Amino acid sequence: MKRTKPHRKPANEAAEDLLVDRIRRALAIPGHTSSLRVAIGDDAAVWRPSPGHESVLTCDWFLEGTHFLLARHPARSIGWKCLARAVSDLAAMGATPRCFLLSLALPATLTGTWLDEFLRGLRAASRKLDCPAAGGDITRRDQVLISMTAVGECRRGRAILRNAAQPGDAIFVSGRLGESEYGLRRIQQIKRRLNARDPRLRKHLYPQPRLAVGAWLAEYQLASAMMDLSDGLSTDLPRLCLASGVGVRLEALRIPPPKISAVDAKKFAPLSLALNGGDDYELLFTVRPKHIPQIPRRIAGIPVTLIGRVVKDKRILLVGINGQETQIKNKGWDPFKT
Repeated sequence: MKRTKPHRKPANEAAEDLLVDRIRRALAIPGHTSSLRVAIGDDAAVWRPSPGHESVLTCDWFLEGTHFLLARHPARSIGWKCLARAVSDLAAMGATPRCFLLSLALPATLTGTWLDEFLRGLRAASRKLDCPAAGGDITRRDQVLISMTAVGECRRGRAILRNAAQPGDAIFVSGRLGESEYGLRRIQQIKRRLNARDPRLRKHLYPQPRLAVGAWLAEYQLASAMMDLSDGLSTDLPRLCLASGVGVRLEALRIPPPKISAVDAKKFAPLSLALNGGDDYELLFTVRPKHIPQIPRRIAGIPVTLIGRVVKDKRILLVGINGQETQIKNKGWDPFKT
């Protein structure tokens, strides 16, 4: 994040250089050791990957009105989630995060308490994910626009891609699906101030990228293909199938739905949430038949569930309770869907 020479401004004016200095101090992690030689404060960061490793890069938009509601989502949650979303892409490759770049546009009216809370959430995610700030950019705009670039690394040749699934492979997912969408729908219904500690909202407000799961699968080379679920199973799974040139048969009874009350289950349809809900950031991965016995029920404390098989026929099928097969329709998140 670039910083020009400081100069005095009136106390009520948030000059760009003073904002950059606030961000730098807020995101500093004393004593943190990383492969960053030069971080915030120069024209660009200097980063050095570990010997025997290769770099993994990703970027992600997080936009007011599209990905979060300024009036409903806590600023601390927005700070946490903008980094967690990007780091989830690294988890999907079996990579370890090393640093991030933040580009932030926001109104001058949000450079006080809102920005402080946003930075607290971002700092908490940075510490939790062991991913320090390397730099970025800041500017003024009517709406909040956040662009996050995350840099990671993995052992050379060990990155897990989407394009190697084969017919006969088993399909697994981590965690439960649809919990973030369930949280979002509750937020949209709640009129009073949100309780960020409500367990029904936690996965939506503070998602946890499955870094340990991805790293374990990469270490033991057990996943033939992998991706994270950000747009919903019904939208993301076809992307893996397209990359690998295969189809799938999922079993409805095996798909782990969100934990919701009986009353909410009547309103929200748990299977629909699990199939179409976005923002879960769980991992979807395939495993060769010979390796299936090596996949435990939990990896790094996170449950993993076998939900179907890869097939040669390039259709995306769901096998219902009665054994009937239906084509899975793409009903997940798509910003260009009309």
